Amino acid sequence: MSWPELVIFDCDGVLVDSEVIALAQMRRALGEAGLAMNAAQTLDYCLGLRLETVLRNAETDLGTALPPTFGSNLAQEILARLDADVQGIAGVPQALARIDARVCVASSSAPDRIGRSLAMAGYASLFGPHVFSAHMVARGKPSPDLFLYAAQQMAVSPAQCLVIEDSLAGVLGAVAAGMPVFGFVGGGHFSDSPKQGERLTAAGAHLVFDKMQLLPDIIADYACLRAGQSTIA
Repeated sequence: MSWPELVIFDCDGVLVDSEVIALAQMRRALGEAGLAMNAAQTLDYCLGLRLETVLRNAETDLGTALPPTFGSNLAQEILARLDADVQGIAGVPQALARIDARVCVASSSAPDRIGRSLAMAGYASLFGPHVFSAHMVARGKPSPDLFLYAAQQMAVSPAQCLVIEDSLAGVLGAVAAGMPVFGFVGGGHFSDSPKQGERLTAAGAHLVFDKMQLLPDIIADYACLRAGQSTIA
């Protein structure tokens, strides 16, 4: 059977250009709580992680508990901004139409945020029910739990999966799950982070790309390379 059988997409920053919105909201809220960061620091601190993990880390760094409603208020603020402004990453429908594999979503975001983001971008029908949230597993990225759960639900072995990720946490999680991973750096949140591709590669991404419409050809080329290596081996 040809590789991959399943392509697992992160959502925020890969399918929808939502991270530039969410990171700005988190930077503002954490700054008001006393944890001031610039845009690059916010990206490192928050990207790819569950909101609960970010807030737990913030409480440790602040040395004090955040208000009880801090997380829920921030989540609602992010949802409101996404409803107003979020757009899909260009080329996603065209790429999925040409990928000769099953597809699903595995995101650190809460299920309601994933669903609303995909719906607002017009991409919900591209994945149907095959949408998985880190809230469905015990540990979020960079743990492999979510990727392994998605593969299990789709009845595909990890070795037959390909992950598309934009975050260090996501790349590390895919590597830990034993899945090849490609880094995507075409989201708006990377406009001021030209080194992100190098960081994703250093974390274990097999390659990095920035135009989603090129993904089918990239997969085909990489699959040929894998097949050649297997033959030689």
